Amino acid sequence: MAEILKPDGKPTAPTADSNLEALGYTAELSRNRSTWQVVFMCFILASVPYGLSTTMSYSLIGGGSANMVWGWILVSLIMLCVAVSLAEITSVYPTAGGVYYQTFALSPSWCRRASAWVCGWSYVAGNITITLAVNFATALFFVECLNVFEDASGAGIAENFQTYQTYLIFVAITFICHAIPAFANRWLPWIEYFAIFWTVIGVTAILITILVVAHNGRRSAEWVFTSFEPQSGWPDGWSFCIGLLQAAYGLSATGMVTSMCEEVRKPAIQVPRAIVGGILLNALAGAAFLIPIAFVLPDIAMLAQIPSAQPVPTIVKSATGNSAGAFCLLIPLIVLGLICGLGCATATSRATWAFARDGAIPGSTWWKKVDRFTQIPLNSLLLGMVIELLLGLIYFGSSAAYNAFSGVGVIFLTLSYACPVIVSLLLRGRQDLQRGSFNLGPLGSFCNVVCIGWCLLAIPLFSMPTSAAVTKDTMNYASVVFVGFVLISALWYWVWGRKNYVGPVLEPLDT
Repeated sequence: MAEILKPDGKPTAPTADSNLEALGYTAELSRNRSTWQVVFMCFILASVPYGLSTTMSYSLIGGGSANMVWGWILVSLIMLCVAVSLAEITSVYPTAGGVYYQTFALSPSWCRRASAWVCGWSYVAGNITITLAVNFATALFFVECLNVFEDASGAGIAENFQTYQTYLIFVAITFICHAIPAFANRWLPWIEYFAIFWTVIGVTAILITILVVAHNGRRSAEWVFTSFEPQSGWPDGWSFCIGLLQAAYGLSATGMVTSMCEEVRKPAIQVPRAIVGGILLNALAGAAFLIPIAFVLPDIAMLAQIPSAQPVPTIVKSATGNSAGAFCLLIPLIVLGLICGLGCATATSRATWAFARDGAIPGSTWWKKVDRFTQIPLNSLLLGMVIELLLGLIYFGSSAAYNAFSGVGVIFLTLSYACPVIVSLLLRGRQDLQRGSFNLGPLGSFCNVVCIGWCLLAIPLFSMPTSAAVTKDTMNYASVVFVGFVLISALWYWVWGRKNYVGPVLEPLDT
């Protein structure tokens, strides 16, 4: 690339677009986000109060209050190590391809194509299934919120909803969460600003109300931090680990924001800061949300048996003693769920688009296009929506479908995050990170080891059924969805990839 000179004859500082060209791509997206906007997007992608609310059954079944509180703290520290690991690498390779591009760029030539293929498919599949999990959880959560109102017999008014009714609610939510990013992309940063204030005000109202009213009394601090009442039937240690899925799901979006690298002005600086800052912000928000709720938990065994696996509406109603009041307090979480769906759909479309422009997805010619009118990868956005709607049909076969969506999303994203870290640490000795603006040296190496260890634990852990007594409705179908995506990617590699896939265009590293 020719060097650009200032009027005084001195070279200009490289721009984000020129750096992107050096990495092998032409800038096609508008760079309209600031550092804080990326941090806020990290917060929205996680939407911690909402995410923890829709997956609270995992920790309650796993061990109750202690599992919920200490599991969150443990996973937050682990995910901080993951965030640091990704931030270091992103400061060197800031593209919308995220961990997929980074894995390709860091890998030696003998394994470059295969490692990037595995990472790319894991990353795209993780984005799609996490978006699906978010939207499906919003549907289940909304139905359970309706159940705070009871009929004359004392049953929730939506307790007898048919499967198709819940699915139709999911379809409506999915359409909304994809239509807004499609036609109002320029307004998304403002929606994220709104979400921050909405979260603070709404969650504060929930926590103050339930603690002050505490209709059925408050638990002691000793009970909150030490009570361990596993309901899973597994041995205590394994039960605690399975309960970690609540926290892992809440923080699973850690690296998804790397897909926005081509929409910020200084991605090599802004995005790494946002990844780490987002984790710290979410960790504090999660602790501030979970601990007050733990003080007003009703009977753990009763909460673990709720058919929808959505205990928070029951908890809020128990604490307030009033159906209308409980529903009003739950509205902020419902809205936050919708906003989280917007952020996840946006990030998923960018990840799919970035992978498609290297020809790695069947029909890449369609999915790599940037729509001239909306100025976003609209086709990729629609592809993600269609796949999510189709996978949602699993719910007709099992009421435990949400376990599959949330579990496999965490598995895929964790695997994709670990791929560039494994290559950087074990095959390259972290030598490429010397060029980055975010290099923590020995501390970074420690974080890399933790990141890899977490991946090795998460894959088998979150494929396991929540309860030891496995039935059609308690079976964890995450492994089925996981194997399905693996088979599709392997088949496409055999049919097309092994002869045609070359990966991103970049200057080769020393091998």
